[in-house]
Amino acid sequence: MAQEMLQIRWHGRGGQGAKTAAGMVAEVAVGAGRYAQGSPEYGAEREGAPIRAYTRISDRPVRVHDAIYYPNVVVVLDETLLEGEDVEEGLAEDGILLVNTKKSPAEVREALSLDRRTVYTIDATGIAIEEIGRPIPNTVMIGALLRVTEAVSVKDIQKIIRKKFGSKLSEKMLEGNVRAVERAFKEIKSE
Repeated sequence: MAQEMLQIRWHGRGGQGAKTAAGMVAEVAVGAGRYAQGSPEYGAEREGAPIRAYTRISDRPVRVHDAIYYPNVVVVLDETLLEGEDVEEGLAEDGILLVNTKKSPAEVREALSLDRRTVYTIDATGIAIEEIGRPIPNTVMIGALLRVTEAVSVKDIQKIIRKKFGSKLSEKMLEGNVRAVERAFKEIKSE
């Protein structure tokens, strides 16, 4: 996506890794010589509660530090939020909605009565369970995001996964996260 600033709003539930994903994408962008920030929006920070996180990436210094009200991309880590949250609020007419679901992009479009925005879907939870043994979809959703935006490189994300989690996760889980990013690239669905 070519624009002055890529603004990504993440919708998830506490414990799904939205905050971590927003920060990782920003960190990789900075490592690649761009300007970026990743931040969570705090509220009722308990596992399972709806949360938002934000990522901004630009070729110029990022001087805004508030919530993202008009995103270019919305990433939804939990499809149940499609019913209770207005996830597409403020999404640019040419924006991208990326949803973790088994549903097709057409089904999501119809359920939300979307007209113009591009919709992508992926069964990120299923991939996460198969690859890392846990239903935490954030690394899969990062891979899908990279496929549709080319915001940062897959190799750089995989490198940071190994760096950040190398001492925290077992080798099996670490490599599962790396594979999950690769699978997202191949398994994302679009209209």
